[in-house]
Amino acid sequence: MSVPSREIRFLDVDGVRLRTAVADGDGSRPPLLLITGIGASLELAEPFERELNSRNLRTISYDAPGVGESTPYAWPRRMGGVARTAERLLDTLGHTAVDVFGVSLGGVVAQQLAHQAPHRVRRLMLAATGPGLGGVPGSPRVLWTLATPRRYYQPDYYRRVAGDIYGGVARRDPDALLHGSLARFVHRPTMYGYAAQLYSIAGWTSMPWLHRIRQPTLVLAGDDDPIVPLVNGRLLARLIPDAELQVIPGGGHLFVLEDPGAVAARVSEFLR
Repeated sequence: MSVPSREIRFLDVDGVRLRTAVADGDGSRPPLLLITGIGASLELAEPFERELNSRNLRTISYDAPGVGESTPYAWPRRMGGVARTAERLLDTLGHTAVDVFGVSLGGVVAQQLAHQAPHRVRRLMLAATGPGLGGVPGSPRVLWTLATPRRYYQPDYYRRVAGDIYGGVARRDPDALLHGSLARFVHRPTMYGYAAQLYSIAGWTSMPWLHRIRQPTLVLAGDDDPIVPLVNGRLLARLIPDAELQVIPGGGHLFVLEDPGAVAARVSEFLR
């Protein structure tokens, strides 16, 4: 089976210009909206997206404002405004409802989108993420390392800290997460865009309303995640009605990049 090619588009959405990737696939079901983590551009998620496309899944992904080649917000927004941008992107592309897969900070955006625009989200997949305040944070040392985008700017620094902050495969081989590409250090976040993402999540929590999420939900969590410890995945699965938790043995925070094919198979099975 041939893998659908991704079409890169620049779209004016909600006051910003978003670099968006769209790949065709099975038109009988809604496309899958992919929302990446803090500072992550389209290129970082490409190995995972390619595996999804090989399973005939239609995908939509985008650089968050201020990340990659998307322009930043004129003024930083809280999480509700960030999720509204994702909703406006769906309007621009002409999709009434989609399935949503969010990783890390992208999982926070996905939760917010499912909460404030439930009619736009058919199925929800949350990877390496948590409920914000009320969850269990990583160690202060790990979170301090995440306070700046330095790991996107300096390859040597990334290799020095990757094992400690990402866990999993990165403990043995940080380069394995790069998949032979230097895109991480080329399509990097701006300092302003990264700070705006930190601002959007500061003080955010989904704890008061998780019990009202009615979309079928899959929670994926690694058991070696220094940033979002496994207990956060268990919390999400307990608080979201009828959510399914799948634990990735040995999986670090970036388990989606550790074995993209295996994670894509889990997603494909869930969507069936």
